[in-house]
Amino acid sequence: MNYETRRKVEVVVISDVHLGTYGCHAKELVRYLKSIAPSLIVLNGDIIDIWQFSKNYFPPAHMGVIKELTRMLSHGARIHYIPGNHDEMLRKFVGQKIGNLTIDNKLVLELDGKKAWFFHGDVFDVTMKHSKWIAKLGGKGYDLLILFNRLVNRILEKSGREKISLSKKIKDGVKAAVRFISDFEDTATRIGISNGYHFVICGHIHQPVIREFTNDEGSIIYLNSGDWIENLTSLEYSNGAWTLYRFEEDDLLHTDPAESESLTSMSSKEIFLALTKEFNLRRA
Repeated sequence: MNYETRRKVEVVVISDVHLGTYGCHAKELVRYLKSIAPSLIVLNGDIIDIWQFSKNYFPPAHMGVIKELTRMLSHGARIHYIPGNHDEMLRKFVGQKIGNLTIDNKLVLELDGKKAWFFHGDVFDVTMKHSKWIAKLGGKGYDLLILFNRLVNRILEKSGREKISLSKKIKDGVKAAVRFISDFEDTATRIGISNGYHFVICGHIHQPVIREFTNDEGSIIYLNSGDWIENLTSLEYSNGAWTLYRFEEDDLLHTDPAESESLTSMSSKEIFLALTKEFNLRRA
């Protein structure tokens, strides 16, 4: 698609891509990026999974995400990269600016007269009671679970049955996990309200949502950009309003034959081999 004919968006927020892991849906993300022409992109943490980075696994589609972001920079888009816990090594470069690319710990923007506060969200892991849960969920075990889930869903699709999310079932069934997400949202919105922000935009917990929170001090719109592991979501801001983009609901991208041919997913055999390889490595 010619860059000039792409869909114009004022602000795009993407987080929790986890490039370098088997669970990452890089091909779908490349397809999405090729469809938009944003003025500003906020990469809100965990874009590259440095925790699990291996020179043995960084497919062309993962590099394609980086190439597409670079192409956007060359067309005048501004990018703010806010490192998360999985790419925290980049925090040593906070404050650095290379052309239109800036690395920040957090970001406050004024959008149509309203203040928007952006940060990844792992800062709460230091103080919250159930911080270890989200760290474990975001590690190797989570990647293996997503890989296995993808194989299960391929089998279900072939038999005409509905897909399932194993990690969502686990999270919904564990009271500590549900409580962690609730505490995360309550803490983020309470701090945002006390600082006079109109929007608080996070990542980290892989729970895409746009919701208003109110307390005795005021109200705020809480937004979470979700992830590109399970939900395949981002946040978009244009014409004074936020929307939650869901790749699965984008019929235009799903029906593009040229793109779908070049961006096919891993085969069931490839997934199974990768899964058994990782299992054997963990046993060694």
